[in-house]
Amino acid sequence: MSQIKRIGLDTSKAVFTLHCVDANGQAVLRTNLRRAQMAIFFKNLAPAEIALEACSSSHHWGRNLAALGHEVRLIPPQYVKPFVKRAKNDRNDAEAICEAAGRPGMRFVPVKTTTQQAQGMVLKVRETLINQRTQLVNALRGHAAEFGIIAAKGISQITPLLEAIEAETVIPSDAKDMLGLLGQEIEHLDTRLDEIELKLTAAHKANALSQRLATIPGVGRIIALTLATEVDPMAFQSGRHLAAWIGLTPKEHATGGKQRMGGISRAGNERLRRLLVTGATAVIRFAARPGNQHASEWLLKLLQNKPRKLVAVALANKIARIAWAMMKSGEAYRRAPTARTVTATLAA
Repeated sequence: MSQIKRIGLDTSKAVFTLHCVDANGQAVLRTNLRRAQMAIFFKNLAPAEIALEACSSSHHWGRNLAALGHEVRLIPPQYVKPFVKRAKNDRNDAEAICEAAGRPGMRFVPVKTTTQQAQGMVLKVRETLINQRTQLVNALRGHAAEFGIIAAKGISQITPLLEAIEAETVIPSDAKDMLGLLGQEIEHLDTRLDEIELKLTAAHKANALSQRLATIPGVGRIIALTLATEVDPMAFQSGRHLAAWIGLTPKEHATGGKQRMGGISRAGNERLRRLLVTGATAVIRFAARPGNQHASEWLLKLLQNKPRKLVAVALANKIARIAWAMMKSGEAYRRAPTARTVTATLAA
């Protein structure tokens, strides 16, 4: 046991597989532990480096193992996969995790605190409920259209749609009952979402970093909270590394000195990437309006030569880099000169 320097730990609900190596990288122990045996085993083990794949329960085990004096390293699953030899099973997975953790250039995920996980959970539950409401709204619209009742787009049009369904005499009572049930479920979700919105508003007001990030054009309360709770600026060397982790940089294929750039990589945090692109789209929508204060000369020139969707991704990339700089330095957002400001300065 004293020879163990690094452990690759493959987690599951009940059985945990360990691959232990010494200072020379030679395997000295391969074993399985039940969940109840985990605390006893690692409590009696001398401090060692323990590597796990970053998954749903890895932060929980990371906190517990770190409290016992061990050094915990969480590895993204996509970085472990190349080290899996032949068949995929628990023993090979644990060995691959141990091997990946020993690479000098390996990247690791910081272990989250319970507070960080709780704040992130509020955002994720909100998104889940919104998706469920969207499914119910689409089902209601689809079933209503089967009886010739059509409503305008938007969640605000659900109440008029339900009133039109109730007033329609040709719809059988069974169908009206089912459509009414969908309406009740939508109303129930609306109530739950309103409660979550109040929690998020309070969390945003209590978080100085979130309020500072919300001053960036295209960054609202939800994006600011997501950045503040789920992104550790110290884990990235630069803002470009953060943008690449989010998946906002192009995929590169280079060989023989020839470089080809493709679409965005879509790596990392899918929810954060979607939020940033949505926020950038909102900025672009109002960029050409007279008196707009967020339309920089760079953005307007890009809109003249590139498709709007491509510009939205480019602007989302820029927002991510600005957010990293603000989080790393602690500085406030410095607004870039707008096209109108630049013109006025040159004229003067």
